[in-house]
Amino acid sequence: MSTAVDIIAKRLHDAGCRSAFGIPGGEVLAIMDALERVGIRVILTKHENCAGFMAEGVHHFDGAPAILVATIGPGIANAANVIANAHQDRIPMIALTGCVPAAQAHTYTHQVFDHVKLAEPITKAAFRVEQGAVAIIADKAVAIATEGRPGPVLLDVPIDVQTVEEPAISVPNRAGLSPMAPAEGKDLDTARRWIAEAERPLLIAGIDALNQSGQAGVAEFCQSLSIPLITSYKAKGIIPENDPLCLGGAGLSPKADKHLLPLIGDSDLIILAGYDPIEMRTGWQNPWPADARVIDISSVSNTHYMHQAALNFVGNVAAALALMRNGLTSDASWPDGAPVRTREALRAGHNLNEDWGPGAVIDECRKGFPSNTIATADSGAHRILLSQAWDCYEPRGLLQSSALCTMGCAVPLAMGRKLAEPERPVVAFVGDAGLEMFLGELATIRDLKLCVPIVVFVDGSLALIELKQRGSQLPNLAVDFGETDFPAVAKALGGEGAWCRDRSSLAGEIEAAQGCDTFTLISAAIGAKAYDGRI
Repeated sequence: MSTAVDIIAKRLHDAGCRSAFGIPGGEVLAIMDALERVGIRVILTKHENCAGFMAEGVHHFDGAPAILVATIGPGIANAANVIANAHQDRIPMIALTGCVPAAQAHTYTHQVFDHVKLAEPITKAAFRVEQGAVAIIADKAVAIATEGRPGPVLLDVPIDVQTVEEPAISVPNRAGLSPMAPAEGKDLDTARRWIAEAERPLLIAGIDALNQSGQAGVAEFCQSLSIPLITSYKAKGIIPENDPLCLGGAGLSPKADKHLLPLIGDSDLIILAGYDPIEMRTGWQNPWPADARVIDISSVSNTHYMHQAALNFVGNVAAALALMRNGLTSDASWPDGAPVRTREALRAGHNLNEDWGPGAVIDECRKGFPSNTIATADSGAHRILLSQAWDCYEPRGLLQSSALCTMGCAVPLAMGRKLAEPERPVVAFVGDAGLEMFLGELATIRDLKLCVPIVVFVDGSLALIELKQRGSQLPNLAVDFGETDFPAVAKALGGEGAWCRDRSSLAGEIEAAQGCDTFTLISAAIGAKAYDGRI
């Protein structure tokens, strides 16, 4: 006999989960206790939104579902943003909450609303756990969260169900899915022929490839056939970005698109390898003509209609590419050298050689932090420039919210990633507005004694929105704010901090921050309108 919360905790432990994040409430105390007893550490945060991002940071290291714990009512309401982020950014997450007993809900209204109905539009599935079916529901939750295109699942456990003992019914965990590859036949033959005939092929890779652990298969395919690679922001690092074949990340930069989209137009074969267009801006809607040779390999069928392809394969990206490559060889592609020129033009556009400004900040940080550093980026203008200019040498080397594009994610992502692998250097990049959203989480870093340098781009503005206002010839409205003394804030919350206004001071602070046992706010004062012409 085991209680419902014990069964859920054990199933999550079996899935590889070793940490959970959240804020206690009376309705989740038994859940938290069960997690701790089974070997899943429960870590207190200052906000449920940050708890979810910390859990995601751990997931990017161990691959297990992220666990978010949120109490009744305001707790789960606070968590709605990060759950929606997990849904759009394809993060396997189990959100655990408690609710009042079903009979009591008909008369008791304090803090009560329907958690399942709240979660249904922003999850892959939402369950109210029922007595007698706990083991099945727990196993379903893990399978749904991790299989296909990953995402969040809510388990809402009524208080009267949590500690009731379940009968000793054996419910084995469901076996994992085997990689699915295309069947031999006409479409696979056509794909092979197109690859063999192509003189100007391109491959565009996305998060589906990483979520299937298919990055090595994508890299091998590109390198063996000399095919240039474009990635979404989340797929950066599939091929080290100092490799001549790598054209870097794409998604939100119109400036980069002016180079990449014409190259796509000139290609005679486009291969989409786990490419999920949820990361992309409107310029990537139907970016090739209807009669273009396009091979789309995805984990799920195309119902987004952002683009269409002549050949569509649903299944494992690496397995499909291996079948398509079987027996093929290729000379160097693109005889006119267009990808090389595109790569050079993209890199020249980052303005990394400037005396001071956001490009100089990124350049000094890339030089000052080790090559194996994991970077996280908040949403805003700095993220678009960073996603283009920050070289990644391995997959998941740059973490961000690239589909939902929510602010306040970078610091907790860095915290979770550092907690999971303490010896790995981690740095967070934030705008001043994004940092101010969740300053309280700096105290969590202090309490956990994590070395997390935080580089703050200080311009006193919602720079991306201000830029859009000017571009639309609209008045400046609700985008500017005063300058916070971040070094003073850092000291008050138990960290380190300094202002940087030139490359020399920044380089010194980068070196010093890596020797701390807490956070350092490296505040880079870049001034207003610093991103004009850059993104």
